[in-house]
Amino acid sequence: MNVAFNNRDPVYLQVVRYFKEEIATGRLAGGIEIPSRRELAGQLQINPNTAQRAYKEMEEQKLITTSGNSPSRITTDEAVLKSIRHELLQEAVDVFVGSVMKIAVPVDELLGLVKERYESERARGKEDSA
Repeated sequence: MNVAFNNRDPVYLQVVRYFKEEIATGRLAGGIEIPSRRELAGQLQINPNTAQRAYKEMEEQKLITTSGNSPSRITTDEAVLKSIRHELLQEAVDVFVGSVMKIAVPVDELLGLVKERYESERARGKEDSA
């Protein structure tokens, strides 16, 4: 597990975001068991209370389920899994649009640039994985 922490956001929210990204990309599938709070704290070298807070937040958002003394698992609720991807995409689009609005680029030109860059990055990603 590799999380690059920043100094802006609370660590527990960065942990939640990490799990959301892993779920959205399919690296964590619905129903999969995740490390215990103590194991996660050790792996990420964070305070166990921070790990506990991240798990509590993920339970409240229904990203994970925990019953009794059983290990926590990624939700199997398809609506929640779908909403995670949508949420991350919406956040990225909001940041992007906010920054390009200052430049006043015509939409067609902007979409062309985005498509070109996206396809270039995907091609490079395929080369890196080959």
